Amino acid sequence: MTLAEEFRSRNFSIYGQWTGVLCVILCFALGIANIFHLHWVILFSVLCLISSFIILFIEVPLLLRICPTSAGFDAFIRRFETNYMRAAIYAVLSIVQFLSMVTRFYTSLIAAAVFLMIAAIFYALAGVKGQAFINSKTLGGQGVAQMIV
Repeated sequence: MTLAEEFRSRNFSIYGQWTGVLCVILCFALGIANIFHLHWVILFSVLCLISSFIILFIEVPLLLRICPTSAGFDAFIRRFETNYMRAAIYAVLSIVQFLSMVTRFYTSLIAAAVFLMIAAIFYALAGVKGQAFINSKTLGGQGVAQMIV
């Protein structure tokens, strides 16, 4: 299945996965950009950076086979293999970033929070519609991960 066919499948889990990849880029960039504040925003910047790496391992299953990680971390990441669990983790990460508005209202971490919420909505829609979770083969889905083993 090509990338265009994946998007035409109208499976919201594919949309959620690609929005998650966008969230990785946003969280990493905005986490670094806001870490230079001399305020409580630094805490939320660090949390944004950490969430970018968590999302990276959730969305690109190939990395669990390539990168040396602990068994506990692997078990934590493997919890998020269903649409509802992914919607839950994205909602939690989004709420954490929305809480950054308590410290300073005008930081760019709001953009990360909005995109994390969009990814949560995509995964929740996939769960509500009863769509099976599908990993994108471009990001190391079932076919690619099995070839490496």
